[in-house]
Amino acid sequence: MPISPLSEPPYLSSLPSPYYNASHLRWQKACRAFLEEHFMPFAKDWETSETVPPHLFETFAKANMLIPNLPAPLPVEWLKKLDIHDILGTKIEDWDYIHTAIYVDEVARSGLAGPGGSVTVGMAFGVPPIIKFGSRQLQEKFLPDLLTGRKRTCIAITEPEAGSDVANITTTARKTADGRYYIVSGTKKWITNGYWSDLSAMAVRTGGPGPSGLSMLVVPLKGYPGVTMRRLKVGGQISAGTTFIELDDVKVPVENLIGDEGQGMRYIMTNFNHERLTIAIGGTRQARVALSSAFEYCMKREAFGKTLMEQPVVRNRLARAAAELESLQAWVDQFVYQMTKLKKEEADVKLGGLTALAKAKAGLVLNECAQCAVLLFGGNGYTRTGMGELVEKIYRDVPGARIPGGSEDVMFDLAVRQLVKNYQNETKSLERPKGSSKL
Repeated sequence: MPISPLSEPPYLSSLPSPYYNASHLRWQKACRAFLEEHFMPFAKDWETSETVPPHLFETFAKANMLIPNLPAPLPVEWLKKLDIHDILGTKIEDWDYIHTAIYVDEVARSGLAGPGGSVTVGMAFGVPPIIKFGSRQLQEKFLPDLLTGRKRTCIAITEPEAGSDVANITTTARKTADGRYYIVSGTKKWITNGYWSDLSAMAVRTGGPGPSGLSMLVVPLKGYPGVTMRRLKVGGQISAGTTFIELDDVKVPVENLIGDEGQGMRYIMTNFNHERLTIAIGGTRQARVALSSAFEYCMKREAFGKTLMEQPVVRNRLARAAAELESLQAWVDQFVYQMTKLKKEEADVKLGGLTALAKAKAGLVLNECAQCAVLLFGGNGYTRTGMGELVEKIYRDVPGARIPGGSEDVMFDLAVRQLVKNYQNETKSLERPKGSSKL
């Protein structure tokens, strides 16, 4: 059966690609088969009911299908220690960022960010700070349960008065007189997966104002004294469990400090790069689902005595959105490939600003493709049930790609500032030391 136009990225549309090798293609088939059985048929109903059944997380955990959310390369030493040697047949030693991108893309193939986000976000963004910056003692304490899915976590940065302005968060962590505990007080808002999480990797203020006063702690959540959580009713991605967290003198052992005091801003910014790239990858696939749905609808829907596809204005609208989509896809593919060739430290410097730019661009393209789909579906695209239900849901998901992980305008500004900084640093490195000979 032929592939519907625009429904798959080029490498899955019988077109050659320099990026995907045999291991990637085997993983894609295994990943899709798993999701077709356990996830895809139910995702839309779960988003409609606004929650995902607990067994989904358990199913993913048993199949080691939470592990692909981690940044590549995977923590091989830890995984082998936990008797995890492969993911659906792909050896963990062979895993690279293209495998990660395939996973993110396939999960987003439902068209909806909520159901997938309900099981992926905590592992993707809450566990990496412990792996990258946590002491061996901290890792021993938490990683066995987190990597196997016996416990759940989340990343807790955002506050009611400090979203993209991370440096000004106000949740405090003050040491007790005996130095054995931090007393954490404050609020966190829009925390994905928080409601179900046993733990959180949380940004707290251990020092003075500004970024140098920030640290990260592993803070217990579910059922823990002083912690109150409630779900927030957001416009899209409803089933992902967006949560408001209140922290009232929560007693946390000092051993739960991630890395060093005062280094929280650096840890958070490093973590954001993975988050922003996965948002770009998922948003690209959501845009593809929306636009390909509109394409198929226009082939069948008749108006004024002929199909919508026979109307030049319709073809023009589809073409303009498709150009944006395929340009973004090419950039994302290139970006992910670059991640497989650069060391983490080098990628953070060279690609950090561009990651913000890619995330912002993906949000714009998703908006364009989702809006195009809704308009071409007409009244059906504006209705929460029926043949336009999926594109209506995707359109409500759009702000969830443009705001979390750093809002769009902040991302554009960050991207340019980072590019300028890199240029100035490279220029400075080429300058001749003062007093040196001109010869």
